[in-house]
Amino acid sequence: MRPGALAADRRAARRPVSRDVRLFWWAGASDALGTQTSGVVLPLLLLGLGHSAATVGVVAGVSTAAGLLLAPLAAVPADRGARKPVMFWSATVSALAMAGVTAAVATGEPPLALVLGAVLVERFSTAVYEAAAAGTVALLAPPEECPRVVAGLSAGEQGALILGPALGGALYQAARALPFLADALSYAVAAGCVRALRSDLRPDSPHSASTGATPKEVDGKDVARPGPVRRMGKEFGAGLALVRTSPLLRLVLAWTATVNGVIVALYYGAVFTLQRGGHGGAPMGLVLAVSGAAGLVGSLAAPRVVGRIGAARLLVAVSWLLVPLAAGLATARGPWAYGALFGMFCLLMPLVAVVLQSRALQATPPSLQARTGAVLASAVGGSAALAPVLAGLFVTRAGTAAPAVVCAGALAVLAWHTTVVRSRLTEATA
Repeated sequence: MRPGALAADRRAARRPVSRDVRLFWWAGASDALGTQTSGVVLPLLLLGLGHSAATVGVVAGVSTAAGLLLAPLAAVPADRGARKPVMFWSATVSALAMAGVTAAVATGEPPLALVLGAVLVERFSTAVYEAAAAGTVALLAPPEECPRVVAGLSAGEQGALILGPALGGALYQAARALPFLADALSYAVAAGCVRALRSDLRPDSPHSASTGATPKEVDGKDVARPGPVRRMGKEFGAGLALVRTSPLLRLVLAWTATVNGVIVALYYGAVFTLQRGGHGGAPMGLVLAVSGAAGLVGSLAAPRVVGRIGAARLLVAVSWLLVPLAAGLATARGPWAYGALFGMFCLLMPLVAVVLQSRALQATPPSLQARTGAVLASAVGGSAALAPVLAGLFVTRAGTAAPAVVCAGALAVLAWHTTVVRSRLTEATA
């Protein structure tokens, strides 16, 4: 990173954030806290209603798949200028869905169809919100402040990971409906924060990216406007085309999708190992708490660390450091060993994640922020959804150490690839 860029980053770190940025932080932190609060007890609710573990898995899988399918479609209207209304109404619908779950649970034992329907509506709406929110940072903050804002959003998510499960468990002990009421209120807070934003969140040139929506002229004759299905396909494909042609965005996709899939696989590998060792749910709670706390520290420290080391060097160093940590999990057996190794993993990962997210925002035109973000989020979500399946398969076929060994190999390949293409991040930083 050049000295001028370092100085700009230090000045940005001392500058107070704007009112709209603070509101966006509160919306994201409230949403994340509510999701963690209700998400940790939803399996307990379904099991308490007499449903099997397989049913719980189906509910989780279907809701995850629903979000992955819908998010890219919602990104198109967001990029076309409807980002703020889409965010507000999706948060409002999520609040109403969770309020429905609260009422159903409070009045007795709700049928599975009702719970599943409300969860799907909430998951659909949340996916829409996340797709529309992608790229909002670039519209609220100048480029030199993006790393600090992204770090703040990441810190809010990590803080929710620490507080949410504990809060959900305590509320569930008091009354089964309370965690879902808390989630509904968190969505209401997010909707209020979005509504209070003074920025309209529209890109300066919403039609700056060519998407096939404007008729062209060939040999002096107008060519007919393409049909709605074809036009929607071009609209949706614009984000994918940008990722495919941008070396920096391809690096962001490869790194985030691989590392997020690896950490999910390692987590499930730890669950299987601790379960076979006779440990209960408390040790995994310890692992999650330590990981969340380490992730919070890493997120908060990211802008300062990047300013001292430089983005490209930090990317390569962290990529290689993750390899021995994953390999060490192959020999871990007790919860304290898992907590220490996961804590180091989650401390290092946000340092790079914040850098890559902020650079991706700066490299993406305003009119393609949501669609590009949806492509990246779909890749991360797909790897996270596939990771538990592969972890279970490796444990069944090759033993509890297999997921960590395979993940260490995948991280070694990623580290080598990152070392080769580090110049792309250097160019983006410059």
